[in-house]
Amino acid sequence: MTPATSTPATSGTSSAKARSNLAGVVLAAGLGTRLRPLTDLRPKALCPVGGVPLVDLALRRLAPYVGAGAVAVNAHHHAELLVEHVGTRAYVSVEQPRPLGTAGALGHLRHWLAGRDVLLTNADAYLPDGLGELMAGWDGERCRLLVRHLPAEDRGDFQPPGGPVRYVGACLLPWPLVSELSAEPSGLYEVLWRREWDAGRLELVVTAGTAIDCGTPADYLAANLHASGGRSVVGEGAVVEGPLERSVVWDGAYVGPHEHLVEVVRAGTRGQPVTVDCR
Repeated sequence: MTPATSTPATSGTSSAKARSNLAGVVLAAGLGTRLRPLTDLRPKALCPVGGVPLVDLALRRLAPYVGAGAVAVNAHHHAELLVEHVGTRAYVSVEQPRPLGTAGALGHLRHWLAGRDVLLTNADAYLPDGLGELMAGWDGERCRLLVRHLPAEDRGDFQPPGGPVRYVGACLLPWPLVSELSAEPSGLYEVLWRREWDAGRLELVVTAGTAIDCGTPADYLAANLHASGGRSVVGEGAVVEGPLERSVVWDGAYVGPHEHLVEVVRAGTRGQPVTVDCR
């Protein structure tokens, strides 16, 4: 049995079933080790893209499809900062003493989900075109993943007939499958998606839109430059006295008059600057 792969229509219309029985989940508990030292200052989900924290962009993606009070965010690294930032906009599921992974996070949320299907998105996925193509026509019965094509020589996450694809951080999961997940450290690929793929039940929606995983400094910079149209991004309260080229300056950071930043991220404070070269 061949798993379904589709290139969706341009319409963002989702099914009535999905809208009426859907919970949104933002995965935001990752350690962000590849973005250190930026993630020593704040969780990856609070790193800004185009001046907006990644978690806020994720909440905006879910908003057209998930009702008020039906969104959860998981947290682990610098959890207190994420709890404070999200406030009452979503239920925050704190995972301690260790993060639970993509599957364990949903197992931990099982009672909160209370029988609802799940629209899940990674906080560190930059998806400026939204989730309309993922939502369009979903029947609520199979796992559906948003993916993009890769070069033929790339192994990818899955190998459908059209060539290798990679998951880009958004999916739909029916409740009967979510209800099987336990609150133990585990990943969706290992405990669910691989099984569904082998059984021919995993649905892949191929996107032609922009999809950037903000896990590395180079990709994080790329997402910012896409959001700004190629211009340097300067956060609120930052002081910039030297020239910038294709760079990001976080809120409250400082660039001195004798500095010339090219493709870097500047964070921290005037007294304790943090600079990450993205080249």
